[in-house]
Formats: sequence, C-alpha cells, structure tokens
Amino acid sequence: MSLGMEEAEGKMSDSQLADEELKAVVDTKPARYPIPSNDPNDPLNWSTTAKITTYTTICLFSFIANVNGSNFTVAIQALTRQFHIDANRATWLTGFNVLMFGLGNVIWVPLMRVVGKRPVYLLALVVFVAANAWSTRATSFGSLLGGRMVAGFGASAADATVPSVVADMFFLDQRGHCMMFFHFALSSGIFLGPLINAYVVELHSWRTSCEWIGIAGGVIFVMAIFLIRETQYNRERQQWPEDQVPVKRAYLGWLSLTIGYNNDRPARRFLITFWDIICMAGYPPVFWTGCLVGLFVGWTIVIQVTASQIFLKPPFKWVLHKVGLFSLSGFVGVVLSFYFGGMLIDLIANRAGRNDHTIKPKPEKRLIALLIPFVLSPVGLIIYGQCMAHHTHWPGQAVGYAMHSFGFTAVANIAIVYAVDCYQAFAGEALVIVFVIRNVIALVCSFYTNQWIAEKGLESVTGTMAGIQWAVLLLAVPIYFFSKRILSFTNTYGPMKRMQRDL
Repeated sequence: MSLGMEEAEGKMSDSQLADEELKAVVDTKPARYPIPSNDPNDPLNWSTTAKITTYTTICLFSFIANVNGSNFTVAIQALTRQFHIDANRATWLTGFNVLMFGLGNVIWVPLMRVVGKRPVYLLALVVFVAANAWSTRATSFGSLLGGRMVAGFGASAADATVPSVVADMFFLDQRGHCMMFFHFALSSGIFLGPLINAYVVELHSWRTSCEWIGIAGGVIFVMAIFLIRETQYNRERQQWPEDQVPVKRAYLGWLSLTIGYNNDRPARRFLITFWDIICMAGYPPVFWTGCLVGLFVGWTIVIQVTASQIFLKPPFKWVLHKVGLFSLSGFVGVVLSFYFGGMLIDLIANRAGRNDHTIKPKPEKRLIALLIPFVLSPVGLIIYGQCMAHHTHWPGQAVGYAMHSFGFTAVANIAIVYAVDCYQAFAGEALVIVFVIRNVIALVCSFYTNQWIAEKGLESVTGTMAGIQWAVLLLAVPIYFFSKRILSFTNTYGPMKRMQRDL
C-alpha cells in the first residue's frame, strides 16, 4: 500500500472512506475493520499475549457462571428431601437463577459504559463468590432461592458484556472464530456442569456444589486482578502524528480501575444506555436472535431436567453420577460445533466481503451457516424424545442430545455474531435484550416442563419443540434477503437513529 494511501486513511474516519478507496484497499492487500489507530494502548493493537490472557480469564468466568446455572439440575431429588417440596418447585432454583442471569445485564452493561469493563468483572466476581457462600449456609428454601438469584445476578456479567470485549480487541474477520471461544466456554459450563455436580452431590451434598463453585470463582477473581485489562477505548481511533503518539502503558498501569472510566456526564450515560437497551428490543434482528437462542437454551433445560428424573427411575435405575456422565454426549456436540459455528462463519463472511469488494462484509452472510444446525438439531430433539419415551438403551438418547447440543452452540454463535455485526457500536446493549429474552424462555421451560410432559407425554413434547425450532430457524430466510431494508428501518429509531444523526 502506498504512503499516500496510508496518510489519506489516517485523516479520514472509516465512515468517510469512498467506495473507490475501499476497492483499492481490498485489491492491494487484505484490510482490517475496524481501522485501528497507531496508539499502542488501543486494544486492537495489543500483543497476542495481552489479548489471550484477558479473554481467557473472562471465558473462565463465563464457564463457571454457567456451571453455577446448571448445578441444581442434578440435585432435584436431594432438594425435595431436604426442604420437603415437590420436583416442580425445586426447579425454581434453576429457573430464577437463569432469569437473573439474563436480567442482571440490564445493570451491568450500563455500568460498563460508565466505569469500564475491568471494574464490572471484579465487582461481579465478588458478588458471585459471596452469593455461593450464602447458598452453602441456607437453612430454608426461601433463603437458598435468594442466594441462587443473587448468584445469577453476579454471574450475568460474564454473559452479555463478552461480545463487546471481543469487538474491542479483535477485527471483524476474526470475530466469529473468537466469539466461538466464548460460546465454547458457555456451553462447556452448561454441559460439563451437570457432570461435575452429579459427582459432587452424590459423594457429598448439594451444599458442596455451591462451595466448590464459590472457591473456583475466588480463584478466577485473583486471576482477574492480574490478567484482565481494560478493553474499553474511549478515544477516537485516528493516526496520531509521530510526536504525539500516546506512550505505551506499563503493565502496572493496566491494573488501574479508572482506565475505562468515562467522565462525560456518567449518570446521563448510564440512563441513556439503559434506555438504549429497552429500545433495542424493537430491533427485529435482536429480537429474533433472542428468541432463537432462547429456544435452544430452553429445550436444553428440558433435556437436562427430564434426563435427571427419568434415568434415576425404573427401568433405568441409574445412580446420580451416571446422569452426569450422560451430559458428556452434549459436550461432544459442543466440541463438534467449534468449526461449523466459528471459523466457518468467518470464512463465509470474509469470502463474501472479497466478492463484494468491501472491507466490512454484509452481516447476513453469516446466516448461511445456519443450514447445518437446521438439519441436525430438531432431528436430535425428536430422536431424544422417541428413545426416552420408549425406554430404549441410552446411546439413542445420547446421539439425540449431541445433535441438539451441536446446534445449541453453533446457532448461538452464528446468531449473536450476526447481531453484533449489525449493531457493533451497541453490541453490549443488543446482547442484553438477546439474553433477557433467552433467559425468560429458559425460565418458562424450567417452570412448566414437568407439567407439559405429564399432560402430553415426552414423545409429543419433543416433536412440538422440534417444529417450533424449525419455524424460528426458517425466519432466517426473510431476514437474509431483506436484511438491508431491515437495517435501514432500524436506523430510523432508537440508538441507531441517534448515531446516524451524530455522524
């Protein structure tokens, strides 16, 4: 690339680049988007080590947060004996935890916009550890329910905030693959959590499951103090003159809690972000993503709850740790989805960008990768339901669970990266709505699963679930073909209208 081209790009923001210049960039060498500044403190310019240590620590938080969410799915019988309640009420401990896991980000994301991401993660980990300590000492069902709700609130900071971190540190052509590490951590917590906790509950008690999760959260808190850097970059990305390039911040400087603080009317910024979150519920791509991901989470809860109940009864008569081992089949699906839900969508989107001669490919191109989970996941639900209803040998149920879990991880990553690409400037706000919708659906599933199955039978329920899943996945077709019109429409209201006005 010529020196003249570099100087021209340094003077202009990416929104002002002309089509001819974009084509010239693409034709000469692969370009990166967003266009980084020459500030060494810009997260896009960090060393690979700094990016990996920060992101890995956050993903560990996401992992343990989701282990925390699923820890009582295998303890229903123990809880019913302890508190003299029925199985449906015992599922409240999972349902309300999951609900707070979604609602908590209504507070965390606006706070993140004001104080930065590092303080939010540290504070949330303190809340998370304290709530698990509370749960271990609970002597009544109400107290335990309160502890699980507060634990869900603390854990939620490891959810909707993470895609914003990825957008801060990684370029667009890397985003799908990098986001897959987050969803791999999230899904691993959901599917390995029941395995670990089944052994803990069987060998010790449900209280011990809260104890070890609290200890793990404490270890991650210590790691976060030293490894999580502030990714929020409050300066305009520009090419600084050589004599004005900011000084590279030393390691100890990154341990500060004030780097990400935005002192531009912080109270107003908090309220605006809160309002933006509410408004983005009316953006079709965001609402559809929430419903789609919510269905996969909800149906996964149905599988986990039914497996933990049916396999413990005749004719199976499994011991509890075998139910935990069954969750490994879901984890196998997660591992298999790593390429198809991550690198594949980057490959599709980047190739589309080269064909269109643009730096920033069209977001809807990522939706093409939904074809694979569309074929596999609903069929997996049907296989699981048929095999479980007819009490066949466990491999049939395991295959069905793995097929659905493959789609759980792949679909979540594809749809969420699509939403982030559509509204990159408001990625955190958009994902709050996605996860609120997701967790409300999960709450409804945890509340009514047993009643629904008792009335209709597992065979009928899983068939209905598969049909609903296919219907929501098929909505990707009109979204794909009318994406440009939809995005133009959403530019006329809410936070996108304000951003267009400020350009």
